[in-house]
Amino acid sequence: MGEAADRGSDVEFRLSKGCRGSGDFLQCERPPEVRSAITADWKSALNADPTDWLLEPSNPSVRYFTLTEILELPAGHPQVREARAALMAEGAVPKILAKQSPGGYWGKPEDFYVRSKYRGTVWQLLVLAELGATAEDERVRRTCEFILARSQHAASGGFAYESAVHGGGDPDKILPCLTGNMVWALLRLGYSGDERVVRGVEWITRYQRFDDGIEQPPEGWPYDEHEKCWGTHTCHMGVVKALKALAEIPPERRPETVKNTITQAAEHLLKHYIFRRSHNPRPVAMQEWLLFGFPLMWNTDTLEILGILTRLGCHDPRMREAVDVVIARQNPQGRWRLQSTFNGRFVVNIERAGHPSKWITLHALRVIKGFCAG
Repeated sequence: MGEAADRGSDVEFRLSKGCRGSGDFLQCERPPEVRSAITADWKSALNADPTDWLLEPSNPSVRYFTLTEILELPAGHPQVREARAALMAEGAVPKILAKQSPGGYWGKPEDFYVRSKYRGTVWQLLVLAELGATAEDERVRRTCEFILARSQHAASGGFAYESAVHGGGDPDKILPCLTGNMVWALLRLGYSGDERVVRGVEWITRYQRFDDGIEQPPEGWPYDEHEKCWGTHTCHMGVVKALKALAEIPPERRPETVKNTITQAAEHLLKHYIFRRSHNPRPVAMQEWLLFGFPLMWNTDTLEILGILTRLGCHDPRMREAVDVVIARQNPQGRWRLQSTFNGRFVVNIERAGHPSKWITLHALRVIKGFCAG
């Protein structure tokens, strides 16, 4: 608890030797061998340019993000407005929303997480956020309100996998990965100004830990309830989802507590070289982290972690091997395959395993473009 309580101090990012900057933006001087391997012309790392493929209207969500994040067209551009409208009317988003119950949930309202993987309400909210849906749609807003009412523990801001008897989330069943995911999804869907989401952010900055082999696990609430989440090694997924949520907050709106937690979370991931062990970096920590998937639920992979770090502006040399792994996975057409999926357990399947994936390709381009920037 002492470490968490100290996160409000005014600190600068110190992610590695050669890095500089404030909590608003990371900057790292890359060594010559990195600069020569990946030049400022990020498309030189591609076997071919897949942009036209990503812009095809068959996947309006991918088209929207390609226009805004790869081509960097402004929100008011006619093509962007058209794509945003299309993703709410065509493709996976309307198919998911068509199966929603009037109360804003899927399946049984009480089974929003555990017994409904991956068809329950928590999982649909995550997928909708990933696909670019917006809470301007009443159906999406109903789901956001359902999760806030059923899953969030109002006093602390954390999100639980079961409701308490008298309503709200059960404080003894709060999970860090679930809290990170729900805060991220709600921010993404347009709830950034909501006081309930602000409390969710505060839960992350107050309670999220980054332990890496301490002698004694943390004690007290919320650490006593879930040893796999905390223990002597903080769960990697919890760290990733917490950082993903905080990265969604615009730099100019991040208080010092958020900046400080971003610092600690980023360093935790970097000292693991994204997918290795920190104390013995030779072995791969989890082979699953090298299989690229979409959409990710509680789980993570190398591509997601790199995407979060590059969004924060990090160009740390410890990312270089993981970026090389991403670049090596493309086919001759500059496209990446979907290697990991929960298809068959979703309400609506997303692409096909083993086939070229517009989503994985989009995420790979984000990473390569972001790593080359600055």
